[in-house]
Amino acid sequence: MPKNSKVTQREHSSEHVTESVADLLAHEEPVDYKRSVLNVTGEAWDKQKDVEEDLDSEKRPAWNSKLQYILAQIGYSVGLGNVWRFPYLCQKNGGGAYLVPYLVLLIIIGLPLFFLELAVGQRIRRGSIGVWNYICPRLGGIGYASCLVCFFVGLYYNVIIGWSIFYFFKSFQYPLPWSECPIIKNGTMAGVEAECEKSSATTYFWYREALEISNSISESGGLNWKMTLCLLMAWSVVGLAVIKGIQSSGKVMYFSSLFPYVVLLCFLVRGLLLRGAIDGILHMFTPKLDKMLDPQVWREAATQVFFALGLGFGGVIAFSSYNKQDNNCHFDATLVSFINFFTSVLATLVVFAVLGFKANIMNEKCVVENTEKILGYLNTHVLSHDLIPPHVNFSHLTAKDYSEMYQVIMTVKEDHFKELGLDPCLLEDELNKSVQGTGLAFIAFTEAMTHFPASPFWSVMFFLMLINLGLGSMIGTMAGITTPIIDTFKVRKEVFTVVCCIVAFLIGLIFVQHSGNYFVTMFDDYSATLPLTVVVILENIAVAWIYGTKKFMQELTEMLGFRPYIFYFYAWKYISPLCMAVLMTASIIQLGVNPPSYSAWIREEAAEKFLYYPAWAMAILICLIILATLPLPVVFILRQFHLVSDGSNALSVTYKKGRMMKDISNLEDNDETRFILSKVPSETPSPMPTHRSYLGPGNASPMEMSSAPNGRYGSGYHLASTPESEL
Repeated sequence: MPKNSKVTQREHSSEHVTESVADLLAHEEPVDYKRSVLNVTGEAWDKQKDVEEDLDSEKRPAWNSKLQYILAQIGYSVGLGNVWRFPYLCQKNGGGAYLVPYLVLLIIIGLPLFFLELAVGQRIRRGSIGVWNYICPRLGGIGYASCLVCFFVGLYYNVIIGWSIFYFFKSFQYPLPWSECPIIKNGTMAGVEAECEKSSATTYFWYREALEISNSISESGGLNWKMTLCLLMAWSVVGLAVIKGIQSSGKVMYFSSLFPYVVLLCFLVRGLLLRGAIDGILHMFTPKLDKMLDPQVWREAATQVFFALGLGFGGVIAFSSYNKQDNNCHFDATLVSFINFFTSVLATLVVFAVLGFKANIMNEKCVVENTEKILGYLNTHVLSHDLIPPHVNFSHLTAKDYSEMYQVIMTVKEDHFKELGLDPCLLEDELNKSVQGTGLAFIAFTEAMTHFPASPFWSVMFFLMLINLGLGSMIGTMAGITTPIIDTFKVRKEVFTVVCCIVAFLIGLIFVQHSGNYFVTMFDDYSATLPLTVVVILENIAVAWIYGTKKFMQELTEMLGFRPYIFYFYAWKYISPLCMAVLMTASIIQLGVNPPSYSAWIREEAAEKFLYYPAWAMAILICLIILATLPLPVVFILRQFHLVSDGSNALSVTYKKGRMMKDISNLEDNDETRFILSKVPSETPSPMPTHRSYLGPGNASPMEMSSAPNGRYGSGYHLASTPESEL
């Protein structure tokens, strides 16, 4: 991205080029970026040779089509969080009332920052490391921090894909293996597994058969070989999708991005036909307006917006860096942001339709169990038959009849009612049971599907959808790692991708221990939230306050062909940084007020229990946060005190085909003459000086600018090619 106004000068082969840089600034002409290649050899220009060289130099891959790119961005931003995190937050924070703060924050935070990342990636055509090195070298640690966070997230995110693969293969049998509790035989005696009887068949299968989970994070228990194989398969699929670059992964996106919508629509139609589905949807859209005044609701909505769009990970920048310079990234940002929102709403409709059906099933089960208790009390004369309303028919007892009978018994037997152990069996109570994350997908949904006709088919479709959602996000996450590293260090894509996947798989073995689920929870809660918030705040500051919002808006105007709305100017300059600072402060306060804890499954009790992390786990947790943010101060210090090369004042001159382009970074408009010796901004340079010397970056003595007989500059220039080489 040029750091100042575009300045070029047409060279005439018969004239000596002796103008100073300041003189060149007075003659503006559009820059041909593709042909802006430094020529210091003095060779005559050959058109055919130039075309061949241009083709060789333009080696950066590009999307095969705009549709492929849009699907890739949608596949990256629409992930597992849309299916299980958003519905849970909607249920927890006021139903339909939660949609209001979410939509407001999507517009004032999500859309501007998403547009910003798309724009800088497309303009500079580099990964996150190259982009932020180029915009503000002292904040170049942003790119490295993004890569580390992507790596941490990829480690555990692929484990979730592995879980989905395990359930996918287990779905090819009837009845589904989690539909009934296992029968334990002890000699001639047979009985239901106690842990399963205390919980449920789907809960037992998840914790005991799939995870083989231990009672706490301190009990490793060794590797779960089934999940180890599934994790290996997940990394193999991701590696194969990424290794060929966007030409390969882009084609994968046609399926991985569109298939989940097919499944969601099928589930929605099937769900609406289920008994009780309308109860669930009405429960979702019944707004609890008092929740909108709760600051916690706004904080959670902002966090969900932040992660839903994948801000700060580098994947958005990586994907957009393969676009053409004139691509309308504003349209892309708006389209992807609102598709993401509508996908979350669609997934929530599906989830609540299924949960409404499940709630009715569980409520009927509750009514049957408690009716049997009442019949027992009637037969033993603990309760009198006079307490039963005359219209109640025990052979066809409805939930309404049971509720009426329950109220009568509770009123008459007020003093001894608790001893009876009767439950109210209210549908609202079942609907209010908050299920989030893995519990929603692998417990609540699987239990509901056991009651579906042709349940294996729906189970296969559901877990194939989860695999595709996870795969789309993982491809973007891996792009956030591979693209900046390959752009910066020029390593071979194939070799680096294979090495990265192998290392990630080996480290990821901690997630497939018997205690692995607890490490997934730790990484999910703490490895990304705070570091990514810091990263996005610094991204915003680097563009809006250091590079300059006016300059950025001007370059967007040149790139897009129209001026973006003034709303973005104020959003980037004031609104987004302020909102993100409030979000970061709230996250730190919450971390301090609520000590880190996790939900452990206690086998003997067959129930979840919240435990605090032990000291060694707290040390790992703190190290994750520090390690993810460490590149930010390290790079700043190294470049602030000139311990490594700082390209903040790099003057790069490119020259070919009679065109010259200057690039002066970190200068305000009309301040370019600071680079000219013995000049002040008010002086007017001589039109054709015979000699002019200037100070280049990192040079103790002036570099002489001399004319050559053929009109080309001599080799006395300080050369700079790519943004990374300047640093």
